[in-house]
Amino acid sequence: MNAPTEFSHNRRDFLKASGALVVSVAMAGLSADALAQTGSAGKPPLVPGELDSWVAVLKDGSIAAYFGKIDMGHCLDVAIAQIVAEELDVAFERVTVYMGDTATSCNQGGASGSFGISAGAKPLRHAAAEARRILVAAASTHLGVPVGQLAVADGVVSGGGKRISYGELIGGKYFNAKVEWNRKVGNFMDIKVQAKLKSPADYKVVGKPFRRRDVVNKVFGTMDWITEISVPGMVHARVIRPVIAGSVPLKVDDAALRSIGDARVVRASNFLAVVASKEWDAVRAAQALKVEWSAATNPFPVMEKLHDHIRAAKVEKSEQRVKIGDVEGAFRTAARIIEAEYEWPFQSHASMGPACAVADVKKDSATIWTGSQKPHYTRDGVAELIGLPAEQVRGIWVMGPGSYGRNDGGDAALDAAFLSKLTGLPVRVQGMRADGTAWDPKGPASVHRARAALDASGKVIAYEYISKGFSRVNIATNEADPSDSLVGQELGMPLKPVMGYGTPEESYGFANKRLAWETIAPLLARSSPLRTSHLRDPVGPDIHFGSEQFIDELAAAVGEDPVAFRLRYVTAPRDAAVIRAAAAKAGWQSRPSPGPRHAGDILAGRGIAYAQRNGTVVATVAEVEVDRRTGRIWAKKVTVAHDCGIIVNPEGLRYAIEGNVVHGLSRTLMEEVRFDRNSVTSVDWASYPILEIQDAPESIEVALINHPEIAPSGAGEPTIRTIPAAVANAFFDATGIRLRRAPMTPARVLAAIAAASA
Repeated sequence: MNAPTEFSHNRRDFLKASGALVVSVAMAGLSADALAQTGSAGKPPLVPGELDSWVAVLKDGSIAAYFGKIDMGHCLDVAIAQIVAEELDVAFERVTVYMGDTATSCNQGGASGSFGISAGAKPLRHAAAEARRILVAAASTHLGVPVGQLAVADGVVSGGGKRISYGELIGGKYFNAKVEWNRKVGNFMDIKVQAKLKSPADYKVVGKPFRRRDVVNKVFGTMDWITEISVPGMVHARVIRPVIAGSVPLKVDDAALRSIGDARVVRASNFLAVVASKEWDAVRAAQALKVEWSAATNPFPVMEKLHDHIRAAKVEKSEQRVKIGDVEGAFRTAARIIEAEYEWPFQSHASMGPACAVADVKKDSATIWTGSQKPHYTRDGVAELIGLPAEQVRGIWVMGPGSYGRNDGGDAALDAAFLSKLTGLPVRVQGMRADGTAWDPKGPASVHRARAALDASGKVIAYEYISKGFSRVNIATNEADPSDSLVGQELGMPLKPVMGYGTPEESYGFANKRLAWETIAPLLARSSPLRTSHLRDPVGPDIHFGSEQFIDELAAAVGEDPVAFRLRYVTAPRDAAVIRAAAAKAGWQSRPSPGPRHAGDILAGRGIAYAQRNGTVVATVAEVEVDRRTGRIWAKKVTVAHDCGIIVNPEGLRYAIEGNVVHGLSRTLMEEVRFDRNSVTSVDWASYPILEIQDAPESIEVALINHPEIAPSGAGEPTIRTIPAAVANAFFDATGIRLRRAPMTPARVLAAIAAASA
């Protein structure tokens, strides 16, 4: 398509051209030559329809891949490097993935929905294949050898006794080649190219267990973290938010700040903050500032009555996603009806630290450093908030304290940008521990109603499962619209809530079946510490905590082994294979639950749960010990069978699964947002405990099922949705008692045991 002589432009000296402060973003060896996408004369624009927006051959022949997502510890950057290396026929070690910077990558949606490989890798794969096609064609012209007689090995094209490397062909120059873009922004952005993709049968790099590249830098503290970003002239800020949710500042007395360095108040409408040259002065100023707030409104119910509130609340929106057969008619003819309800709490992201962001807003440009998992959307939200075109705002992702959904990172970024605009200075915003846990968006609380009709033989003839709760998208899943941020709501921007929830994902083939959801209004419409948005696997653990427990309850009601019962009703062959694989890996012995009663203080049990998620199928067996003296549940061993189509990197996949297990256990056993009538009260690790090392499983076993013929479907979230029910089912197997409310805390275990013994 392009001969070597057409690659005439100097390559990718972004630093010299832009003069911007650039921070390496958790990638060893970041070089100016690789920062390609803005600033160089003659450079193709950073748009999805340009091959140069996706891949580059650098001067030394190494490969740069530009990825519009980020990696939160799942080895995603390694998998992308494998895919690019595979299609380009270069060594894996020669590929570096640059990600999370709006100046070097297109908006692929950030980290979202386990789409990193399943969707995010597609344009990179296509671009790498197209780059190889162009390079081989150029080599054919240069060598005078037909394309069909050329071969590529580690970036060297050879044939007819001649050879030339990618670096010699194009190193340090642009492709200047068009590709066809599907016109979608976000997760499903893709391109179409002329090149033919490799067959999985020919893979040499994809499928191998390359190790993560970030561990050494994390262990030795040599990588940059968002909390370490510093800009000349930067001031520190603390945002002041009300102790009583829903109240607004009426009067501010800043007299106490006069003795605290250069600390001063910044206020706009109901947005209130303090800034100072020294961070400690900002902290002291926030504590010393006297604010008169409007009267309390008691926006929240008594916490112990939260789920009663959900049951009684008016349904704002509902959706019946599955309706098969005549459900009501089957219930009328049932020989037996079984019913149950399950309760799930509000949960916090509980990131390892509160969010941090740095913003440098100038008259005609802005740069924002953020730990948000969606820096492109951060850029868009900042641009709208401060009144600049998006192309004049640069968002740079830097590793932060955690994410997995919409945590407080987006709010910190918009707070910093707004303060930078007001002060005319670069501003660093970092919350305190309480800011992160009390004010981050929450995973929604919910109630799940299940019922099933059985005929005289014990066959399930009807099944209904309805979830009712707060919307999972009361505020959007990203910060692209500032009206979804705290600062936007404090400034009075119009609210744009969305109503949505979800239903179980499985293949149980009941003849009459209804799956539906209902959502209710938020407890507080504006600036609420209990506003809800996405938390890891949005509402997946919540829904399946109930649905997979209920399947176990049906198996127990008919005296059937839980694995055999599932296999009797699942209709998808892949689902059945995953359930069998988990049971086999765990050494499952067929029998009904609960198991035989044992004397002693430690009771042991096993439980299984299975689910689908966007094409991925997971089954988990939990083996638990229950201490009847303390109420502690310990998931001693967890076995996971996982089918996500083709496996790009089995080692990285195991990391993702293990992380799901630990996170899922924490949310199942410990995590619950506590609140009173006016505010969130779980604001630290004592009041919002998470799983610690002594509570981690003794072993996590993983059975990976590889389907090279099936496209990858994601692993960042599917496993977590099976953990709560697997543990709850194991608890029942051990004790004969059902716990239908999460988290399954020691206090609730002791109360359940006492009630069963009464």
